[in-house]
Amino acid sequence: MRIGTLAQQLGITPHAIRFYERRGLLPSPRRGSNRYRDYGEADAERLRLLIGLRQLAIPLEQAAELATMCAAGRCDEVSEELRTLLVEKRQELARRVTEMRFLDQRMAHLADELDAGATPRTLIHLGKEDEHAPAL
Repeated sequence: MRIGTLAQQLGITPHAIRFYERRGLLPSPRRGSNRYRDYGEADAERLRLLIGLRQLAIPLEQAAELATMCAAGRCDEVSEELRTLLVEKRQELARRVTEMRFLDQRMAHLADELDAGATPRTLIHLGKEDEHAPAL
């Protein structure tokens, strides 16, 4: 299939596919007699996995490595590595959610105080934060 068809099928742009090729994250496809790129279903599957991993906030190089391993028939190894990676990513996400909740509570408190007539200078402290604040 041609690059436009592949891009449309995956919901990305032809430019994104060329980017992956230039970075060496996707092998160069066969070229037809007209010199157009000719992608197969294996290329589509590899890109689908790469894009899906990126949507999970897995770094580009690591996502490409996992997609390459799976394309080489080592999906069982990818599954094991992905299990570990997902635990780490979920822990990181939980930490960030905690931080965002604290930030939201602080903003709500500041908004209430401003509505009550307090000035920003007395509300926003420079230096050491409250003891109960999570480390950012």
